[in-house]
Amino acid sequence: MAKFEKTVVGNFEEILGGLHTYIMNSAMSIEQIDEARYEMQGVEVAVSVYDKYYMRSSNRASLTLTVIGSNTDIQVCAIGAGGGSGALFNFSWGAEEDFVDVVAQALRNMGL
Repeated sequence: MAKFEKTVVGNFEEILGGLHTYIMNSAMSIEQIDEARYEMQGVEVAVSVYDKYYMRSSNRASLTLTVIGSNTDIQVCAIGAGGGSGALFNFSWGAEEDFVDVVAQALRNMGL
């Protein structure tokens, strides 16, 4: 498992859209599995789950992206999982970290 968290200032929809576009364009083997959106008392929440196939290790990894916005305060959390192999010993080739790093790079590219 790998995790990345960052608080930024900006527009919720622009940040969410920018992250989605960057994630989807980062590799051909990525697909968005599903998304859930909520809004309550001025707080917006979007949860997206992505899946990516890694040829180098012949496995899949998932990325759960949560974006929470209140006015211009935005919290981004990315959790990568499932990139290991083996039934008894979960040996990871770094797929989770790689997937989570895509989110960190996307925020850097957006100047955040």
